Amino acid sequence: MRRKTWMTALTLLVLSSLMLAACSGQAEQTNEKTRTITHEAGKTKVPEHPKKVVALEYSFVDALDELGITPVGIAQENKTDVSGLLGKDIAFTEVGTRQQPNLEVISSLQPDLIIGDFNRHKGIYKQLQKIAPTIILKSRNATYEENIESFKTIAEAVGKTKQMDDRLALHEERLNAAKKKVDPNDDRKVMVGVFRADSLTAHGETSFDGELLEKIGIENAVTKTAEPTVTITLEQVVKWDPDVIFMAEADPKLLKEWKNNPLWNQITAVKNKEVYEVNRDLWTRYRGLDAAEQIVDEAIQLLQQK
Repeated sequence: MRRKTWMTALTLLVLSSLMLAACSGQAEQTNEKTRTITHEAGKTKVPEHPKKVVALEYSFVDALDELGITPVGIAQENKTDVSGLLGKDIAFTEVGTRQQPNLEVISSLQPDLIIGDFNRHKGIYKQLQKIAPTIILKSRNATYEENIESFKTIAEAVGKTKQMDDRLALHEERLNAAKKKVDPNDDRKVMVGVFRADSLTAHGETSFDGELLEKIGIENAVTKTAEPTVTITLEQVVKWDPDVIFMAEADPKLLKEWKNNPLWNQITAVKNKEVYEVNRDLWTRYRGLDAAEQIVDEAIQLLQQK
């Protein structure tokens, strides 16, 4: 009888200890400070100081780096994408591609914040949210100003608004300095285009690079488009007739085909030999503050050659 009573008491003691530990853990979790972030998919409570961040778009990686944070996980297509973006090597885990993030790998990292792109990842937002607090922001096919707003939201989410203010002030200072180098009497209009094997994607006045160049006084020939970037034909290039073309990718097959077409030689940029090849990653994929500053510097340099 005494043995039975002793065992019962021991069992109750163990259960009480487990319940106490559970309550203590729950209290710890409840007491963890969070902040509510408004983003493209709604509102999300994120830890006050997230330590393990997963970034699913290059501009988000750049933003975190500007704020002194190295993501634990990054989506990339090629092994050198991130080092090319940041100009340095960092330690991180690849979590699939930007188009197709690997949710299993992301989950294994036990992140406390995931940053996804509205264009690419809004469809898997709920799945990402089950892994960790997730915010969805604009980057791909978004304007320059929308990318700036995304940078601000990231800074708010990771508690680095002071660093954000300082970096944006420096950014504005650099853009203003660049604008002073642009001749206000230069009325040339430019087109940024990705010349792929089967098509040309033109970046209009509301694209990241298009809006950025307009900000410093360089006008875009591609206006009033339904989307920031549009797939166009050679005939449409002739219609817009840019004075300058920045080719962010130059597929030899497409260019050869177009150069054999009499329409190509009707374009003002072609006639005036103002067709310039530029780096596609820098001009169309990175979309960060540093990339923006490099783009305006290169554009001004190329325009001043004539």
